[in-house]
Amino acid sequence: MVDPSPLSLAFTDSGAGKPLVILHGLFGSKRNWGAIAKALSAHRRVLCLDLRNHGESPWDAAMSYPALAADVAHFIHAHGLGSADVIGHSMGGKAAMTLALSHPELVDSLTVVDIAPAPSPGTFIHYVEALRAMDLSQMTSRKEADAGLTPAEPNPGIRAFLLQNLESGADGFKWRVNLDALSAAMKDLLDFETPPHGHSYRGPALFLAGGASDYIGPHHHGEINRLFPAARIEVLPGVGHWAHAEAPALFLNHVKGFLGA
Repeated sequence: MVDPSPLSLAFTDSGAGKPLVILHGLFGSKRNWGAIAKALSAHRRVLCLDLRNHGESPWDAAMSYPALAADVAHFIHAHGLGSADVIGHSMGGKAAMTLALSHPELVDSLTVVDIAPAPSPGTFIHYVEALRAMDLSQMTSRKEADAGLTPAEPNPGIRAFLLQNLESGADGFKWRVNLDALSAAMKDLLDFETPPHGHSYRGPALFLAGGASDYIGPHHHGEINRLFPAARIEVLPGVGHWAHAEAPALFLNHVKGFLGA
């Protein structure tokens, strides 16, 4: 399959210095990384992207890791960055790994947050279908939307995260994410296309695993080290999948130590 032309992504740009590109996870956006970007922008130029079908970026039926990586490669070229350090969380982590493996010259270092180069747990299929099942034409308030999502997700923090993608306008509520594209691509997004044997990214790499998450486990270490032979794997004790939001100080400590910033 030939991926379509890359899309021009929405982004925030703060600070000055060596560029650092941040890629959010599924259902996330550049807004989720505002506090982290502010902390890192004291010594770096930090660019937080909205990936395709998310946030303020364009929608497209194509939703694959090669397509996501092509968008980011286009962004790096279009903005004259030359190359950049790249941080990716969850889906954004797989996009960052795909970029590093396919265009290593664009990636000075790679930080992957709580995702492995392997099939992932299927939790997000449940979320996509729960959001698609909501009848927005009947919604009159965010409180009502939250109540409608509660049977599918009892955790109020996760519901709040998911409902950040709900925006209201003159015509009522609508989603900021392309749920149809995500639903159609979910099998591919949960998977990871392993490159041919011997293909690897040899630049500096940091894999941050949530100690209370099952997205990176000891059984993934061999594949991480095969594809990213210079990788460090560090565990954040007691932290779940959204490490940057759950334990920002700990997260920043590890990232700054790795980046030297």
